[in-house]
Amino acid sequence: MTLDILIGMQWGDEGKGRFVDMLSGEADYVARFAGGDNAGHTIRIGERVYKLHLIPSGIIYPQTFGVLGGGMVINPGVLLEEMQMLRGAGVRIEPDRLKISHVAQVITPGHRALDAAREASLGARKIGTTGRGIGPAYEHKARRSNLRFVDLLDARRMEEILRRNLESINAELNGVFQQPALDVEPIVRDYLGYAEQLRPYIADVSEILIDALDAGRYVIAEGAQGALLDIDYGTYPYVTSSSTVAANALVGLGIGLRREARVIGVAKVFQTRVGEGPFPTELRDEIAAYLRGDGSKQWDEFGTTTGRPRRIGWLDGVMLRHVARTNHVDELALTKLDVLSGLEEIKVCVGYAGVQAGQEFLALESAQPVYRSFPGWTGDLQGITRWEDLPSEARVYVEFIEEISGVPARWVSVGPERNQLIRR
Repeated sequence: MTLDILIGMQWGDEGKGRFVDMLSGEADYVARFAGGDNAGHTIRIGERVYKLHLIPSGIIYPQTFGVLGGGMVINPGVLLEEMQMLRGAGVRIEPDRLKISHVAQVITPGHRALDAAREASLGARKIGTTGRGIGPAYEHKARRSNLRFVDLLDARRMEEILRRNLESINAELNGVFQQPALDVEPIVRDYLGYAEQLRPYIADVSEILIDALDAGRYVIAEGAQGALLDIDYGTYPYVTSSSTVAANALVGLGIGLRREARVIGVAKVFQTRVGEGPFPTELRDEIAAYLRGDGSKQWDEFGTTTGRPRRIGWLDGVMLRHVARTNHVDELALTKLDVLSGLEEIKVCVGYAGVQAGQEFLALESAQPVYRSFPGWTGDLQGITRWEDLPSEARVYVEFIEEISGVPARWVSVGPERNQLIRR
């Protein structure tokens, strides 16, 4: 039995998709365990680029079985569009290789409308959500009033719950936010159609995965966003509405404690963030523009889901170490080492001024980073495949990331393509 749990170690956008894609060449099952279409995983294979928001990245391989776990919130319209996009690209998407957990929650236009209304009402205090209805869907899950995929198996029950939920949302839109009510009838018609198409894909996926693990099959649990966006252990309140940490993979997939699980943490060698919230190492100068790409690099730093430019900063070793410890990360997968080429100096935050070690998360809003500097390097790294062939300065930088995180870096990416990867 092999279970790999793959998570992002920052605020998302670390490049998890390409590592899920890499590992999936040997995998039997790839399962998303949390979040919704606010996440975006980009897979680049030659000239073709796949931008996935719900379906696990490993589905590109013909032998893998894809699972959308019970910890997810899923917009069925978006899911059907993504399924159709993959079919158009030659990927076989049928019920015998893709299943949706019967306990996964359903996102509706009502949730999206609430999301937008709440963000607008916050003004300068806005969270910076993607507007995809994620938060309201999880809220209604906690209120035990939401539609689940199991309800799509019974059209009458689905319509009853959906109408009741939309009526409640309309009351809030009108009464609290002074926004127009949604027209319920076309939404109900659309969702009855979605249910008809998706019923063959709905199953008890925890049973499927437990049987697979017991039979010795290789399962990858694919995380979304990053650990610093976790609802409990992230930079609250500027977080997502689900649990993005490694331990939640077991809950989100319903597979129980697994001592044999390996946790792989994906991190950029610098730091980025989309949306609001504290960012101690943020840069607002020409170095930020250089690292973002500003339209000139293959992997521009713009959100896969939102298209928003990402905020840019030096690597925060304090946060990296915190995430490594709280997620018991076994191995690092580092991305974008090639992007640092050409900088004379590279910095890593090693602490916050005046803050005791272990107390950093209590002072993020006012944190003043303390940096350690490293010499940069020149030259294009994208053709390098061996660790020994990297510039010595690049190797020293990676080795320090290992030191400050306490985790060995097994993979280092030097470009966006599948083969632009150094394995150690």
